[in-house]
Amino acid sequence: MQADDLTDDVLRRLREPRSYPAVSLTLPTHRREPDNAQDPVRLRNVLAEAGSRVDADPQISRQDRIDLLANLERAAGEADLRHARDGLVVFATPSEYQLWSLPREVPERVVLSDTFLTRNLVAARAQARPYWVLAVAADRATLWSGVEQELEQHRDDGFPAAPEPVQWDVQREERTGGKPSTFMDEETRQFLRTVDASLAAVLEADPRPLYVVGLAQAVSLLAELGAASRNPAATVLKGGLQDGPAAALLEAVAPAVKEVREERRRRIEQALDEARGRKTFAAGLDEIWEAVRAGRVDMLAVEEHYQQTVKVADGHLAPVNGEAASPTAWEQGVRTDIVDEVVETALDGGAEVVFLPDDRLADHGRIAAVLRF
Repeated sequence: MQADDLTDDVLRRLREPRSYPAVSLTLPTHRREPDNAQDPVRLRNVLAEAGSRVDADPQISRQDRIDLLANLERAAGEADLRHARDGLVVFATPSEYQLWSLPREVPERVVLSDTFLTRNLVAARAQARPYWVLAVAADRATLWSGVEQELEQHRDDGFPAAPEPVQWDVQREERTGGKPSTFMDEETRQFLRTVDASLAAVLEADPRPLYVVGLAQAVSLLAELGAASRNPAATVLKGGLQDGPAAALLEAVAPAVKEVREERRRRIEQALDEARGRKTFAAGLDEIWEAVRAGRVDMLAVEEHYQQTVKVADGHLAPVNGEAASPTAWEQGVRTDIVDEVVETALDGGAEVVFLPDDRLADHGRIAAVLRF
């Protein structure tokens, strides 16, 4: 599965607790030769490490061990490394397995826990920021799904759309002295109302930033007649792109997408600054861990590659040096990625989670939050 399959509902299901062990494997992959030649070898090595840890864990029953290792092998067999992106995530339990191909690099890791390691998926979705592109004209409208530098036409939910053909009334033309302007024509206006209604249904089911592309007359009339398209993230006044191609449409919207994302990052940093002034700011892993468990976090900001192994003791987090991979580590209260647990808890509490470039939060312990109270 791909990053644009990551809806809120999918992420919520993936975060649900599982019976121990829930195994998460992550490894960086490569899109092109010759780098991608190493991917199958690295996958086998990660699988071998997972197998060794499962075999050595006394908490795992013999039958669960057999079923879990079989699911890992099935997952490996289904991994299409010929069309890999930048990162591969494999989830497996004795009863299920999933593969996710992500447009962002992930670290090479093996984690055994009672939940899946979802922070890479959350980060991929946050970084990719899936978006919609509506390309519209008086006689055709298409909808495109965008993730990073990829666009794919959405062929469902009323798209692509075109007006019903009409027979022009010659007598009316003689009376009025000619055909009305295309954008004054009632058939055109009804068509654009239908486009807006279809768009509203899509946005309700899968909310994303919207970019509208078209000539000024089409874009302005669509906004006048509808509601869903009235306040897009940005508009691009360029015609002739209703049918792409995807590369040309992507080139047209890329500057607007970049500017919207940079503005969002500025707003995040401004929100953190303002929270410090209002005394609703938290920083550091231990303080934020307590805040998310109390449901106090409104926005959580995390450096993209921040991870920490800790031991939970007396209600606080004690850092553990190195990867705690011993069979009894989980039983002893060690969490191999407490950052992922913090992210999941924040999401479950309704917080917004954002990821910033490494070292952006170096003065705040790599993790910071805006608190509700």
